[in-house]
Amino acid sequence: MKRAVMLLSGGIDSSTTLALAIAEGFEAYALSFDYGQRHQIEVETARRAANSLGAKEHRVAKIDLRVFGGSALTDDLDVPKQRSEREITDGIPVTYVPARNSIFLAYALAWAEVIPANDIFIGVNAIDYSGYPDCRPEFIEAFENLANLATKAGMEGRRCKIHTPLIKLSKTEIIRKAIKLGVDLSLTHSCYDPTPEGLACGECDSCLLRLKGFREAGVKDPIRYARK
Repeated sequence: MKRAVMLLSGGIDSSTTLALAIAEGFEAYALSFDYGQRHQIEVETARRAANSLGAKEHRVAKIDLRVFGGSALTDDLDVPKQRSEREITDGIPVTYVPARNSIFLAYALAWAEVIPANDIFIGVNAIDYSGYPDCRPEFIEAFENLANLATKAGMEGRRCKIHTPLIKLSKTEIIRKAIKLGVDLSLTHSCYDPTPEGLACGECDSCLLRLKGFREAGVKDPIRYARK
């Protein structure tokens, strides 16, 4: 069985990507990060998703991006709330974490060399992606080229492939695909600013995109919200 490293945050996109990879016959090695984000529930959600979907192994890498800050997720900055669709897609929001996907993919690449695995899956999306520059196809292509230049595996001819099965899908299409694959969406978490009890705020960009996706899919969102 082919092995693959899966970047798993516990959100809808990464959980669906994990389910897709397993459905395609990959043995899944899920990798999540405790990077100093304000919502620690993300790590627990990722653990639940890995167990529910049948990952072969799940590891959590502990790093601290608060040392740099510069994001509402790692610094003392307010998370934007109640923004319109136009505002959400206009520019790069303060919830962007500098170089996060570059860092995460570098860790995934390192683990892939050790396993060994030639495949890495990441649930980036270039449609409903809030303007993050490290979710674009150009970035993924560039990182894949780097991966094959900068590793022992690449030098020995074991080329690394970075899979982005959701990159051209809308949130609505992703939700429908998740349901078809049997992903338990009640286990997923998307909110940038959850309550201390773990309820989604219902007002941040991520919550609004999630709610819009469920609404357009004609399906009720199974998680609980503080406000909706």
